[in-house]
Amino acid sequence: MTATTPQGTRRSDAARDHLWMHFTRHSAYENGGEAPVIVRGDGAYIWDAAGRRYLDGLAGLFTVQVGHGRTELAEAAARQAGELAFFPLWSYAHPGAIDLAERLAGYAPGDLNRVFFTTGGGEAVESAWKLAKQYWKLVGRPTKHKVISRAVAYHGTPQGALSITGIPAAKEAFEPLVPGAFKVPNTNHYRAPEHLRDDAKAFGRWAADRIEEAILFEGPETVAAVFLEPVQNSGGCFPPPPGYFDRVREICDTYDVLLVSDEVICAFGRIGSMFACDDFSYVPDIITCAKGLTSGYSPLGAMIASDRLFEPFRAGSTSFSHGYTFGGHPVSTAVAMANLDIFEREGLNDHVKQNAPAFRATLEKLLDLPIVGDVRGEGYFYGIELVKDKATRETFDDDESERLLRGFLSKALFDAGLYCRADDRGDPVVQLAPPLIIGQPEFDEIEGILRSVLSEAWNHL
Repeated sequence: MTATTPQGTRRSDAARDHLWMHFTRHSAYENGGEAPVIVRGDGAYIWDAAGRRYLDGLAGLFTVQVGHGRTELAEAAARQAGELAFFPLWSYAHPGAIDLAERLAGYAPGDLNRVFFTTGGGEAVESAWKLAKQYWKLVGRPTKHKVISRAVAYHGTPQGALSITGIPAAKEAFEPLVPGAFKVPNTNHYRAPEHLRDDAKAFGRWAADRIEEAILFEGPETVAAVFLEPVQNSGGCFPPPPGYFDRVREICDTYDVLLVSDEVICAFGRIGSMFACDDFSYVPDIITCAKGLTSGYSPLGAMIASDRLFEPFRAGSTSFSHGYTFGGHPVSTAVAMANLDIFEREGLNDHVKQNAPAFRATLEKLLDLPIVGDVRGEGYFYGIELVKDKATRETFDDDESERLLRGFLSKALFDAGLYCRADDRGDPVVQLAPPLIIGQPEFDEIEGILRSVLSEAWNHL
């Protein structure tokens, strides 16, 4: 692949001068630094413009479930673009949206039968809050508008989704945000109150009861919904303790509050099942999803709602006055259908369920390193928490975290051949969410690279 743009500019120079990258410190590229340029992917691997190969330990961004280079997905997109490249879902339908909506309703638990398409996960979360507000108004309970979510949880960048997000540093530049979003503790058992660290079930009950406490404090007549990821991403892959979602569902039913399962990351095999709420045996009122729905080959998200929530929209002049130009795009829905065909044909859900214990066991070998405090997660979704002192669980201060993660780890892991995420939105962690097609050879490769680089990181402290 040529190293210059069609106008003859070095791509690294054009990136510096014209491309505004997401969540990026551009100062890194102002004084001789060059943005990595990824040009190709095949299976579980990606290549940069210099021809170097990397194991994609993050599936792009928790997204490329079926792996890179699936020509049948590109072919599905091309066929659809040649037949019907675009048409909106504003009072009209097209076959791709109809077929995919039916398929997703079939995968979803309970009576979650109504699919509202978006172009991504943040829009799906935004749609869910808007639906919750309008639903309660339509059934005569207009004061129910507040939402509860968890500390450090990430739910998206639109103004409503950002309000639901529990990361103060991600929000402060954009305040004031949408009012009415309140936070409760998350399920990070490693950082649980000391008296609950040896009893996961008791910790789960404690964490769930904080949701009830928040509902009662705000007033059940004002709370519309609770937004929870099955496994919380930000902070480093917090799985739910035993009994947690049973108790949350009970609380939501008691106070007539909607339970939203934010599965933008966790759906489509990341934990095992098509929808992770099935992995943890609860039925929400709404599922939000995106990413793995198309394995990233085309942008698409969805909000899947229960029949109960759609009921007020069935009659009269009522409508959900909300939508997106590219929501349910014909090309994206065609790609999603082909992507789900791969899931079923290759048994990817069962593959994850069968291989997840080996992935966990391989990563847990890293616990012998002094810098590794905790390895946690489910399925093909793991966080490795880094600590200064394993005995006391002492974490790094802001300056140490800056030097460790951005000053060393991110680049060192990439240079060693592993693309993953070194993150300090909570305590410092390395996150892994590889394509769902990998097995023991790739598990060993990931562990080997992490072992080498984390050992070196400890020596740098």
